[in-house]
Amino acid sequence: MGKVKMKTNRSAAKRFKVTGKGKVLHFKAGKSHLLRKKTRKRKRHLKKPTILSPANLSAVKRLIPYKF
Repeated sequence: MGKVKMKTNRSAAKRFKVTGKGKVLHFKAGKSHLLRKKTRKRKRHLKKPTILSPANLSAVKRLIPYKF
């Protein structure tokens, strides 16, 4: 038997982007509804992607193995 290829988790591939230096970016939750009570500043900051926490990095690497 040959080497088994890992399948990329398609939902994870759409949610995470890998930068040129190998950092993983993701968008924050909380920008879809119940926006009236949130301040302008809070909504503005929710737009920006943020760098994934190192604690979650190994799990995401397993889900999207060929992006690294």
